[in-house]
Amino acid sequence: MKNETLILLTVFVPVLGSFLLPLIGKISETTRNLCALIFVLVSLICSFLLLPTVMRGETISALYVQAVNMNYFYADSLAVFMAIVSSLVGAIIVLYSFGYISHYEHRNEYYFMVVLFLGSMMGIVYSRNLISIYVFWEITALACWRLIGFFRERTYVLRADKAFLVTVFGALMMLIGFLNIYGTAGSFDLGVISKSHVSNLAVLFIMFGILSKSATLPLHTWLPDAGVAPSPVTALLHAAVLVKIGVYVFARLFVVTIPLDEMWHTIIPIIAAVSALVSAGAALIDTDMKRIIAYSTVSQIGFIFLGLSIGNDVALAGGLLYILMHGLSKAALFLCAGIIEQATHTKDITKMGGLIKTMPVTAISFLICAFSVMGIPPLGGFFAKYLVINGAFKSGQTTISFVFLFGAVLTIIYLFRLFILIFMGHSKVEHPEKEGTPVMLISVATLAVLSILGGIFINYPAEVVMTTVQQIMGVVR
Repeated sequence: MKNETLILLTVFVPVLGSFLLPLIGKISETTRNLCALIFVLVSLICSFLLLPTVMRGETISALYVQAVNMNYFYADSLAVFMAIVSSLVGAIIVLYSFGYISHYEHRNEYYFMVVLFLGSMMGIVYSRNLISIYVFWEITALACWRLIGFFRERTYVLRADKAFLVTVFGALMMLIGFLNIYGTAGSFDLGVISKSHVSNLAVLFIMFGILSKSATLPLHTWLPDAGVAPSPVTALLHAAVLVKIGVYVFARLFVVTIPLDEMWHTIIPIIAAVSALVSAGAALIDTDMKRIIAYSTVSQIGFIFLGLSIGNDVALAGGLLYILMHGLSKAALFLCAGIIEQATHTKDITKMGGLIKTMPVTAISFLICAFSVMGIPPLGGFFAKYLVINGAFKSGQTTISFVFLFGAVLTIIYLFRLFILIFMGHSKVEHPEKEGTPVMLISVATLAVLSILGGIFINYPAEVVMTTVQQIMGVVR
């Protein structure tokens, strides 16, 4: 099969297939669930098949339209890496949904929106021009809005509206930046734009969109509020898709395509540092389980932005590796939270305790993935965090480096607090139910195992990341 066909299958099988799921669901729910998983697995398998080609330094273009002299889709090592991470975590989340979502209403809409969401992420990842990036970006916002308000209660719908308004406002700012670039470069094609000068004003407008989607201070407040969504949805938002869209587009535009002016290499780490510290402080005092994990995401996204914005190869490698390791472990934390919430019927950690006795698999999986987020060796998160902070030291940003070291300490404190209040001590839950369905436990255990293997066999993801970094640095230089 041609590589160009693989790219198109990666994007359009989930995007177009998602529209079939409500129809299939009216005939057989089991068939619908399996089709949803298959559509996402197609993206994962096709992206893996593209990996050998891009690892050799080759790039692949697809859907060239001569009338406008523009490629719509394009694969390099950065795109394939991001596609594999997103579709891998997304597939595990869809599998988990088989057990979690089975007794709720609106299941057809749920699978439709989740698969459309993941397909749109593939569209952004493989986009070669600003127009298709923007179109798929907005589709994810629409799917996010429906999924956050999935339970239909008024408070939940208002929070979904808030997420939609913040991210769409950011997208409109980003669109203004795209139009500014078009006015300068005369094209929306990234290949043409890379040879043109882009103004700092355009960068500023685009950064509004990126920061809003990636829930970075001060545009972060919608993400903790999104905890009202079903747990597999919050896992998608935090680990695999939504907030990672922002960091991916940042890497695609401002690391690969448009070298930033030196001032941005100072401004963005400062924004990331403030965001990481403030959100870590919020995680220390909150008592809502999912809000704590959400604030943790805001904080960890700061580490990723630090790695991508510093400008040297060590930090960049750490930032990319962070996307993978954080995706695996943070997805597991939210999926574990879903099991806990369904068993205890509460998200208040002060009303829990002692759950390790009735939920040993969930507890162990939670702890392993929390260790990875903390950066405890030999788990994968340790190597990512080490490279990011070491890269910041190498660039001479000593103060920023110490700020992030302090942020790493806060991460250890609030995640240990979370684990102890939920799983240790005496139980405050009357007649807690047992763990989730087998498929839910398999999903969280798989993510925990992958977090361990990602550290033990760090050479394999590191090889992909370092090849990507070498190709990126070659483009920038």
